[in-house]
Amino acid sequence: MKGICILGATGSIGVSTLDVVARHSDQYRVVALTANGNIEALYQQCLVHKPDYAVVANPANADAFKAKIAGSPIADMTVLAGAEALETVATLDSVDAVMAAIVGAAGLLPTLAAAKAGKTVLLANKEALVMSGQIFMQAIADSGATLLPIDSEHNAIFQCMPAGYATGHTAKQARRILLTASGGPFRQTPIADLDAVTPEQAVAHPKWDMGRKISVDSATMMNKGLELIEACLLFNMDPDAIQVVIHPQSIIHSMVDYVDGSVLAQMGNPDMRTPIAYAMAWPERFDSGVAPLNIFEVKHMDFEQPDLNRFPCLRLAYEAIKAGGIMPTVLNAANEVAVDAFLNERIKFTDIAKVIERGMARFQADSADSLELILRADSQARQVANDIIAELTA
Repeated sequence: MKGICILGATGSIGVSTLDVVARHSDQYRVVALTANGNIEALYQQCLVHKPDYAVVANPANADAFKAKIAGSPIADMTVLAGAEALETVATLDSVDAVMAAIVGAAGLLPTLAAAKAGKTVLLANKEALVMSGQIFMQAIADSGATLLPIDSEHNAIFQCMPAGYATGHTAKQARRILLTASGGPFRQTPIADLDAVTPEQAVAHPKWDMGRKISVDSATMMNKGLELIEACLLFNMDPDAIQVVIHPQSIIHSMVDYVDGSVLAQMGNPDMRTPIAYAMAWPERFDSGVAPLNIFEVKHMDFEQPDLNRFPCLRLAYEAIKAGGIMPTVLNAANEVAVDAFLNERIKFTDIAKVIERGMARFQADSADSLELILRADSQARQVANDIIAELTA
């Protein structure tokens, strides 16, 4: 029986993880669940899964959650509050695996803490790796932790790697990664019309059920840009060896091209329970609850090269990883600020890329070899991004 801590339990990845856990309660026990503000959903999850700990990261909501559980069947559960509590539960002795599913930079410190503690890290938070890069991978190596990717694309690549492969190493026989992307909701929208895109349109992803921030990232293809950076680190590959491929059906989740001409692809219905179950059962497999793929209903599959004029955020991600240093951190921070401004209708959809590009132009690719430098760059980039938004909206 393995103990699991789910960071970001009320988000889509957290909900899917709990669905898989419920199917394999003989193998996994929920030790801790965390949420930021959705205390009603957290309460319902705790009633069902009865964790030892619940963490409400937003202290303003913690008292309301404690009041909610008073007199309930889970009244004796330990409730912690604040960002530091996320690190506490991610490093508990009773926790074997940590599902890192907090969206954005907020997930960096608890995910890094889990890596340093030698846990099996199920990585769904791409920003943690984008921001901390080699520091994160070095923590995995130093502690002997196991790092398993949860993003459908990286999980697919991992499945297509040679037997015995471990993240962070180069598979010498693999010459290229084909990183698939759905293309989002605006793949065929006239570029001139993108200025008028609304938040509601941007979050309406055609294939995947995701949170609002990630859905906007998919619409701009920044999500794929962050995944590109993540893939370089996870699989120790040069960015020029990673080709982004738009595949609107989202049936092939990614491919690995080998030196002998073989191309291995991982396929399946677009359901996050597949990569979650694969990582939780690794190196074995167990049922995920996902329906079998009906290849006859698929009928055909399309592939396109991304248009970088339509998707400038993808171009900026390539530029950031090639520049190195703090530039991926700057890219991520500026994107988070810009997406939030767009979702709150302060800037236009097309302004997201403008904020990021202008923000990156104000930084040099300085060293990112300490957590202090990374966090400082993150803070400074957010301030710069906010200044640029103020200029755009003046």
